[in-house]
Amino acid sequence: LAVKDPTAVERANLLNMAKLSIKGLIESALSFGRTLDSDYPPLQQFFVVMEHCLKHGLKVRKSFLSYNKTIWGPLELVEKLYPEAEEIAASVRDLPGLKTPLGRARAWLRLALMQKKMADYLRCLIIQRDLLSEFYEYHALMMEEEGAVIVGLLVGLNVIDANLCVKGEDLDSQVGVIDFSVYLKSDDDIGGKERNVQIAAILDQKNYVEELNRQLNSTVSSLHARVDSLEKSNTKLIEELAIAKNNIIKLQEENHQLRSENTLILMKTQHHLEVSKVDVEAELQTYKHSRQGLDEMYSEARRQLREEAQLRQDMENELVVQVSMKHEIELAMKLLEKDIHEKQDTLIGLRQQLDEVKAINVEMYQKLQVSEDAMKEKNEIISRLEDKTNQINATMKQLEQRLQQAEKAQMEAEAEDEKLKQEYVNKSESLQNEFSQKEKQLLQLETDLKIEKEWRQTLEDDLQKEKETVSHLRTETQEIVNLKKEFLKVQEKNKQLKSICEDQEAALQELASKLSESKLKIEDIKEANKALQGQVWLKDKEATHCKLCEKEFSLSKRKHHCRNCGEIFCNACSDNELPLPSSPKPVRVCDSCHAILIQRCSSNVP
Repeated sequence: LAVKDPTAVERANLLNMAKLSIKGLIESALSFGRTLDSDYPPLQQFFVVMEHCLKHGLKVRKSFLSYNKTIWGPLELVEKLYPEAEEIAASVRDLPGLKTPLGRARAWLRLALMQKKMADYLRCLIIQRDLLSEFYEYHALMMEEEGAVIVGLLVGLNVIDANLCVKGEDLDSQVGVIDFSVYLKSDDDIGGKERNVQIAAILDQKNYVEELNRQLNSTVSSLHARVDSLEKSNTKLIEELAIAKNNIIKLQEENHQLRSENTLILMKTQHHLEVSKVDVEAELQTYKHSRQGLDEMYSEARRQLREEAQLRQDMENELVVQVSMKHEIELAMKLLEKDIHEKQDTLIGLRQQLDEVKAINVEMYQKLQVSEDAMKEKNEIISRLEDKTNQINATMKQLEQRLQQAEKAQMEAEAEDEKLKQEYVNKSESLQNEFSQKEKQLLQLETDLKIEKEWRQTLEDDLQKEKETVSHLRTETQEIVNLKKEFLKVQEKNKQLKSICEDQEAALQELASKLSESKLKIEDIKEANKALQGQVWLKDKEATHCKLCEKEFSLSKRKHHCRNCGEIFCNACSDNELPLPSSPKPVRVCDSCHAILIQRCSSNVP
């Protein structure tokens, strides 16, 4: 006989002990109530067996004082391979009562059982055999197939809830001795097979429910994440729309204010011009009547000149303010243009999403057309099969009729045979001949019957196959109906997305129209400011003669200045007058550009 390898025997014995301890622990936990504490004897035996399994084939490591042989080294390696094991490794190192590596390993096993992840941790350790070779011999249990079997058995411990107190327990000085009396069979164990089968079925159901719950939790978390992202994007779009609307309202208010200020400035200047005109006419009348009040008129003219200079200074200050406001408006317009570009980018993204949805709809429609074509083909096949079944049924009926006729013929032959036996006993030779003929006929009929039976069997098999094909085609039609329903749902979602996109496009179009209106208004303001800036007043010394008649200005020939083209005319040459609703008197107009003329003092007369 061949001598067995002692290490293989040890591995087999440890595997059997692990099976017995895990099975006994699960059965006793289910009968006891599933929640276990540290004083429960089967649980203590399980930890002792696991300790022996992890110690099998462990290499002796040299230290400074002595040789060290402990299982804490490979268990400490788990936190590098499995990041979730860092928590229990840190908590084991922080326990105050543990002094030896063996005590830390025992605490680690208890914490892993309470987390229901002992099988996962040891599976990660077994996969990395190149790292395990530093701690174990090549023939160790953790390096062979028995280790993988034990890890698979440990998955069943997830049905147990353990409540263990590791902090106050003396794990360093415990003696790991296996109690074999617990695993000996008794009469009660033999009678409890049915109960074990029921427990196994309950455990399988529980594991299935847990796995289903995990999958459902993962799907729920992914759906929550998608809902959160959609809500965030929605709120961002709403906030951006509100900000854009507020900016547009502010710009409209500023534009209205600027327009009102411009109208007020124009009214003030016209009023001052009218007042100065009235004063100059009064001065002319007084000068014609008497030359005595020339000094007083000169002083009043100087005072008015100072006032007009002050007014001009005020106008220049207001123009500087308007220029600064124009710069602010340009900055606001740039910001608005940036916002519009961002909105256009979002619109492009939404249109791309809509194009993708349209492409998906087209693919779904093509798939639906393909499925409808397949449905038509399958319906044609079903109709053909139904025709075949009808033909088979007709042939079956014909065969049954022929069989009944054959049976009747056999019965008649048997009756005739009996009659011939009773009546013609003496005519034996003739009867024997007839009997032999009848037997031949019977043999032929029996062979015909056998052939018909075989044919009938083959037809029944064909009919069964056709029924299976019909059921398969019905399942496929049901799947096609489900696909139609899903396609309708996708179409509804597409319609909703289209409506949202159309609403957003309409809102953006409204924003664009309002922005274009505000741009046009700002350009009008810019043109008005440019027209105001383009006015250049000639000096009094330079403007001495009229542009048209080339006569020298005097008291009778007053200066009139065109604010648009810059030309200077006398009152005789600028006779064109236009009525204005804002002024009680008609206003003089330039001959060349038809702009309003502004009256100025002569260089000769104050």
